[in-house]
Amino acid sequence: MVSIEQLAQVWVLKDLETSALENLQPYTNVRAYFRDEIVIYEGDRLPCQLYALIKGTLQIKKTGTNGKESLLRIIPEGDIFAAPAIFGNGIAPATVICQVDSLVLTIEREALLETIRHTPEVALRILEVFNQRLQQIHNTVHGLISERAIVRLVRLLQYYATRYGTESVAQGDSLNINLPYYQIARSIGITYEECVRLFKKINAINSVVTYKRGGKIIINDWQQLDAIAFGAAEAFGHAARTPIADNEG
Repeated sequence: MVSIEQLAQVWVLKDLETSALENLQPYTNVRAYFRDEIVIYEGDRLPCQLYALIKGTLQIKKTGTNGKESLLRIIPEGDIFAAPAIFGNGIAPATVICQVDSLVLTIEREALLETIRHTPEVALRILEVFNQRLQQIHNTVHGLISERAIVRLVRLLQYYATRYGTESVAQGDSLNINLPYYQIARSIGITYEECVRLFKKINAINSVVTYKRGGKIIINDWQQLDAIAFGAAEAFGHAARTPIADNEG
């Protein structure tokens, strides 16, 4: 049986009374997945349930009509995913794959709704998560049309810092989620090589961002990073009156 501790790891269920979590236990399940294993395939018919990650890291990927695969987002521990399983048509819009060995928890929809009836705050937290993701998609689409790659990179770092938090270290603020070059590149629509060059460009004058092996990113100076992005946006028509061709992606 799923433990109370495992249920409490799901962010949208935080602060629920132990009795409420106990009521959910009979309707929950936990499954282990290995690194690179597919959790959900794009186009799958999803059971009516809440999906949450309680251990590991997941990648949400989508394949375009041209066969190109794009990384939409990264799911860290405690977060929920697969929204159509609760709201919508129940068809998976993207593929979910394990970045590392992971544990996925599911809760039957009717049991979740019963919890929401007694604790409406749970519904608000679910809506908050999906609203943030919609905003991220909006910003990404807008950025691909009208912003330079360096601006898109800064916006991406800001999003993950806000969504998942940072840890104060000697050099600055360390993101609580690892972002390897290839993941960043796919998220902002550039190549791996362009992403590496972009980080070098940011650090050409001052050491603004520290990138460590495995995707550990430390922001040494947020104001300087914002200034770099703002300067690039201003110089290349950030107002997007006319989209600008960008050799950096």
